[in-house]
Amino acid sequence: MDEIRLGDIIIEVELKEIKNVHLSVYPPKGRVRIAAPKRMSLDTIRIYALSKLSWIKKQQQKFQAQKREAPREFLSREGHYYLGNRYLLKVIEHDASPAISLKHKTLEIRLRPNTDTLKRRSLLDEWYRAELKRLLPPIITKWEKVMGVTVNEFGIKKMKTKWGTCNIEAKRIWLNLELAKKPFQCIEYIVVHEMVHLLERNHNDKFIAHMNRFLPEWKELKKELNRLPVSHRDWGY
Repeated sequence: MDEIRLGDIIIEVELKEIKNVHLSVYPPKGRVRIAAPKRMSLDTIRIYALSKLSWIKKQQQKFQAQKREAPREFLSREGHYYLGNRYLLKVIEHDASPAISLKHKTLEIRLRPNTDTLKRRSLLDEWYRAELKRLLPPIITKWEKVMGVTVNEFGIKKMKTKWGTCNIEAKRIWLNLELAKKPFQCIEYIVVHEMVHLLERNHNDKFIAHMNRFLPEWKELKKELNRLPVSHRDWGY
């Protein structure tokens, strides 16, 4: 992979069998990457990068300013989020199968004595996954009817740089596991965003027109999602 340096900004360059240039800035530190058609020279790509320099710096500043949660140890009275609300973790040791439940403002996790931090994290992640699997089907069904599209399948996984993705050919959408911590309306915004890709592949004027039509408040929801604290594991969209 080639590199371009613009002052103190290093840009990774990957030449691929694609038609257009794709510029990305990734959290948490603002790593910059350009995917460009193989026919383009590095000099041409450098000129393109220079034209986008102010945008690159703006994105990097946004990531650096975003609030981050402290690393979690999964101990009692530690704060954890679910659907935008903060709950205090209550760890109860018992000699039986693990279980997690919401009790008013408490997220109660029952586990075997001496369960280590890694296992506690895994148990909570699986609970978040199950909650999203319960929440997502009605949202998808609702918007299939509104948009006139069909989602063949959805999945949930950990993503380091996106809130969601869409495989247009397979009509499959993937959602970031971290969305379980965000407000319901933000989850719905990401679902709509990915489903709109079934109508328009690229983030162009047509895509934006669809978003404005189906979810007029999407820009405010996007801002809200970006304002919320992100995990110390550094997710982004």
